[in-house]
Amino acid sequence: MQKYQTIELEIRDDLGTVWLNRPQIHNAFNEVMISEIIDIFQKINQMDEVRIVLLRGRGKSFCAGADLNWMRGVAGYTYEQNFRESLNLSKCFYEIYTCTKPTIAVVHGAAIGGANGLLAACDFAYADDNTVFSLSEVKIGIVPACISPYVTKRVGEYGSKELMLTGKRFKGPEAERHRLVNKSLPPELLEAHITSVINLLRTSGPKAMAHCKNLIYDISNKLSLDDAIEYTARMIADIRASDEGQEGMDAFLNKRKPNWVKE
Repeated sequence: MQKYQTIELEIRDDLGTVWLNRPQIHNAFNEVMISEIIDIFQKINQMDEVRIVLLRGRGKSFCAGADLNWMRGVAGYTYEQNFRESLNLSKCFYEIYTCTKPTIAVVHGAAIGGANGLLAACDFAYADDNTVFSLSEVKIGIVPACISPYVTKRVGEYGSKELMLTGKRFKGPEAERHRLVNKSLPPELLEAHITSVINLLRTSGPKAMAHCKNLIYDISNKLSLDDAIEYTARMIADIRASDEGQEGMDAFLNKRKPNWVKE
């Protein structure tokens, strides 16, 4: 496995954890971290041994947003340089969003600016109650452009206006009320909750979860209701005929556990 400068991949059983690993600066991201996140999520898609992916931050924070030193450099870029750098950032969030495996962001400490794109692009996001959130880009005269597709999917149009236009700081319970995270919990209960979600996912068919993610992506982003009629019918017909579909239905009908569930 490739050695990374700013992230780590830890694999235990079928669980892959991508650690943001710049704890000395609260895992603030720069162009290196962005490229490494793109690379690791592309590789995870090819790892049959990984069924579930966690995204976490080492140290005191999940992610404090953009690295100030990186921002100083970006401030002097030409338009074309800015565009290329921003396009890479957009690709980073897209790779997380389109990962074929279920993805879970575990958020603590702080999630500032672009960090909210990392967590919003995951399928699930859980925070401890003390986490400080802010979509603070407007405070320095810019906009949360690259993260906006994913944040807006989570919190909706008017929730996005409240969070993005004010740039206010808020904590985990308010992030849950806005649906920026699925749930906010007291710090001492967070890990147990993550484990319960992982255990639920482990009882689901690995290929079925990948197909389900594709289904939700296409229904949410590409297809009209009319187009979805044939698309969904073909998908379920294909899945029922697949090896995993046959195994799952046989297990259900014969009241046994399917072969992807460990005893």
